[in-house]
Amino acid sequence: MTTLYAKELDHRELNEAIRGAGGSVRVTGCLGQRFIGAGMSGGSIEIRGIPGNALGAYLNGAEITVDGSAQDAVGDTMNGGRIVIHGSIGDAAGYAMRGGEIYVRDSAGYRAGIHMKEYKDKIPVLVIGGCAGSFLGEYQAGGLIVVLGLHEDSRRIVGDFPCTGMHGGKMVLRGSCTDIAFPPQVTAREATPEDMTAVRPIIETYAALFAKDAESILSSPFTLITPDTANPYRRMYVEN
Repeated sequence: MTTLYAKELDHRELNEAIRGAGGSVRVTGCLGQRFIGAGMSGGSIEIRGIPGNALGAYLNGAEITVDGSAQDAVGDTMNGGRIVIHGSIGDAAGYAMRGGEIYVRDSAGYRAGIHMKEYKDKIPVLVIGGCAGSFLGEYQAGGLIVVLGLHEDSRRIVGDFPCTGMHGGKMVLRGSCTDIAFPPQVTAREATPEDMTAVRPIIETYAALFAKDAESILSSPFTLITPDTANPYRRMYVEN
């Protein structure tokens, strides 16, 4: 594994060094450099420090692990691969994500998972271990968002206006979520064992990555949110 010391490098120099090294790379002393791993199709990157915005943007198959937190737009328009964050992330994680997986040990900021989409067997997955900010899954068109609510403070599992404009995909929240106001264009109900069949291995992966107890997490009830219609705006513009 090649080790790169990022402290004296700007984002262009660091990304050129990562691509030049090839294979497995460890980045130490990361201080907010942007676009790390953008568009990479292979290899792996381990980051010690805090990467800047757009970590793994357009990722196409590589694996990125951060030993700490990350800033905004993690996995922006990601197409494949895996990003693992041993901390929290900023706003707009997984924006327009269309493949691959993002696992966040702790919490996420506003607008996580907005515009997520899927096509055939490309189903993106975003797992947030703690809580998420407002506008979670805004305009979601596909993929799966899972929020586990393992944070230790009193914040709700999601902020205001979750699922606004949602017209595809699924969202799964741990708990009954009766205190959350969902928009009228979606259905929120308790997840059945059948609903959890596809979600269980994803939660088990989260638990394995972050040394959590999967069975303890899965012992709680979960809420499944799905869109009622493929065109949630029809009633706003067309008379019935």
